[in-house]
Amino acid sequence: MVHFLHPGLSPVTIVPPDAQKDALGRCVVLEEASPYSLVNICLNVLIANLEKLCSERPDGTLCLPEHWSFPQELADRFLGVMTWQGKLTDRTVGIFRGNQMKLKLVNIQKADISTPAFIKAFCHHRLIELDASAMLGDLATPDIIRGLCSNSWIRQNLRCLLLDLTSIPRDSRPLFFRQFTGLRVLSVFNVYFHNEDLANVSQLPKLESLDISSTLVTDISALLTCKDRLKSLTMHYMKCLTMTKPQILAVIRELKCLLHLDISDHRELKSDLAFHLLQQKDILPNVVSLDISGGSCITDGAVELFIRQRPTMQFVGLFATDAGYSDFFATKQGLRVAGEANIIQISEALKQYRNRPCFTKEALYKLFTETFSVQVTMPAILKLVALGMRNHPLDLPVQFTASACALNLTRQGLARGMPVRLLSEVTCLLFKALKNFPHYQQLQKNCLLSLTNSRILVDVPFDRFDAAKFVMRWLCKHENPKMQTMAVSITSILALQLSPEQAAQLKEELFMAVKELLAIVKQKTTENLDDVTFLFTLKALWNLTDESPAACKHFIENQGLAIFIQVLETFSEPAIQSKVLGLLNNVAEVRELSAKLVTKDVVKHVSVLLHSKEMEVSYLAAGIIAHLTSDKQPWMSCDLQRSVLLQDLYATIQNWPGAACKMTALVTYRSFKAFFPLLGNFSQPAVQLWALWAMYHVCSKNPSKYCKMLVEEKGLQLLCDIQEHNEADAQAQKIATSILDDFRMHFLNYQRLPLR
Repeated sequence: MVHFLHPGLSPVTIVPPDAQKDALGRCVVLEEASPYSLVNICLNVLIANLEKLCSERPDGTLCLPEHWSFPQELADRFLGVMTWQGKLTDRTVGIFRGNQMKLKLVNIQKADISTPAFIKAFCHHRLIELDASAMLGDLATPDIIRGLCSNSWIRQNLRCLLLDLTSIPRDSRPLFFRQFTGLRVLSVFNVYFHNEDLANVSQLPKLESLDISSTLVTDISALLTCKDRLKSLTMHYMKCLTMTKPQILAVIRELKCLLHLDISDHRELKSDLAFHLLQQKDILPNVVSLDISGGSCITDGAVELFIRQRPTMQFVGLFATDAGYSDFFATKQGLRVAGEANIIQISEALKQYRNRPCFTKEALYKLFTETFSVQVTMPAILKLVALGMRNHPLDLPVQFTASACALNLTRQGLARGMPVRLLSEVTCLLFKALKNFPHYQQLQKNCLLSLTNSRILVDVPFDRFDAAKFVMRWLCKHENPKMQTMAVSITSILALQLSPEQAAQLKEELFMAVKELLAIVKQKTTENLDDVTFLFTLKALWNLTDESPAACKHFIENQGLAIFIQVLETFSEPAIQSKVLGLLNNVAEVRELSAKLVTKDVVKHVSVLLHSKEMEVSYLAAGIIAHLTSDKQPWMSCDLQRSVLLQDLYATIQNWPGAACKMTALVTYRSFKAFFPLLGNFSQPAVQLWALWAMYHVCSKNPSKYCKMLVEEKGLQLLCDIQEHNEADAQAQKIATSILDDFRMHFLNYQRLPLR
């Protein structure tokens, strides 16, 4: 019931970036801080309840209600959200059969669906765009093309087809792209795509944009067929090219309509194709975007000369090269540079290469060094870090480096200016990385460090149950003292944020955590060392046992009582005493364990601390006495002692200041239910009086929370009974009346309740 509420963890005010210095950062703050659109909220609700709303076909797929109909834009958006959330499966994709959904722009990248499911769900629609990149199931490129070609409308009108990273059987025949006569954009990055396929594609009458990166093409001469219409060509990491550099440049020279050319490469390959291209004066006259990242022998002078000869250029990729450092690149208006010279260039690289893990990893490493001592909030940069983590969940170098960048960008007070939604996404991605790489300790440390941020722990939505499991397991790894202190601190805070039902599910973790925390307390007490780890450990145990009979039982079974008696005999500081008494209060509330506290040592120390000059110590000691004496059974052999305790309790409460007084320890309650048996105990006025005083104290401190709790837990009637009971103590009646009066004052809308 009782736990310690950490001071200084109240929500902090968002400090948006200065628009004059970081306009992009301000846009990210405004975007992330804005509420979700009503359409998105409705779609999320529909997706979450899809199983309930839909019927089931004989083949097990879902079917929308007959009267439902989605217009095209909404249907496209619905599918996109399902794909984004990973909810598109052979079962759920059934809702796109028939004509209730009218799809045009289909995005199913990274979905796990079979070939029959794809054909039945999508190939009857009038599609103009399809993104089927990186499909996770057995849906192969030939199957996609065959399904799309079964629809004559699609063959004539499909404009954009993205098939990156989709599978093709090695023995498959050439892909029949030529049937898509309306195709303008085609991407087959990292696909088994051969020379004959390129020849096939080059004959498409409307083709404008082509990505053949990392394919099996050995000769690009077929591109000459579409030289008068090709505007964008991406061909990085062409590992199978057998043409000489002059032959490649001769083909590129003929592509006079090109506006975008990407011949970037891995740094390790040391390709000098870009170096030779930059020397050409009669090549790419209309280019506005040139990507030569990873090329060797690239110099600032060569790139600058090339750009000056083409003044309309808007982008140049120079990442993983020796170029991009001259003042020209910082002062050239309208030119974006993906490079390594500064954080702006690194950010551009993260955007440009978000789907390429090799460059993403390197860009994140550069970002880490640039942000190691940063003093300003950079939400736009953090969003790019999240993008890299989301796009490469199974790439350990990306996840590890991104986690380090996230720490740099959110440490100390920097998180204050970060939107909650963005921090939530980053935190969830960190925990996803933990699940994907459970044995990589440094990644775990980075995640643990991120949780020490009070803004994240208090304001940010994330799976606190999973977080508690992770931190409790980490706690038992016997790491270095600094990591142990952090784990203990986080445990004490997360314990407050778990419901009793969630805490009950942490069976193994809870047992290990209580055992380890008690071991820390015992060690520190033996060493007479009341350091920060010791104080956090006491808080953690106090909070873990709050309304958790299982944790209280583990405490007793692991000699917790003897250890805590040792603490009271070793330390006399009120801050330590209050934490010890707070936990013992929690144990005393558990009826089957409370008798374990009726010992000579416990009664002696609690009796003494009842008269402490520190209000919170006296208050918590009184709570233990009230719970223990409310049941006569454990006192059968020492009833006289019980009577003396009750008299002492009553006299002490009478001498306390008003219940609205301040206490150093911020005591709070999840529920009033443990008080209710005490409120009905008219034969022991002292017990009843303590419960009333405690309830009045918290109601006066936080009326909106606790007055509402009184209603929800049906405690108002118990107070009314005390008010009217003929044998009730006068002081108890007075406090009950005060609580009810305050209740009426703060909750006028509840005045119609039957309060007499």
